[in-house]
Amino acid sequence: MSQNHKDFTPVSELTYNQAVSELDSILRMMQSDQCDIDRLTAYTRRASELLRECRSRLTATDEELRGILADLTENV
Repeated sequence: MSQNHKDFTPVSELTYNQAVSELDSILRMMQSDQCDIDRLTAYTRRASELLRECRSRLTATDEELRGILADLTENV
């Protein structure tokens, strides 16, 4: 099982776009006839990690943008 994790770049080292691209690749692979059933658990776990990281970054960006827009509104 730990060998599967060595195949993946740590999520924290990926850009948002890289994480989304990897997630898309994993989903396409899981939906194909070529899906390696022996790696399905690792792929599912990785997809979950990517989704969590993307959601976290989107939430942080949303909060930052709201703060910026609130500052603009107060200064106008």
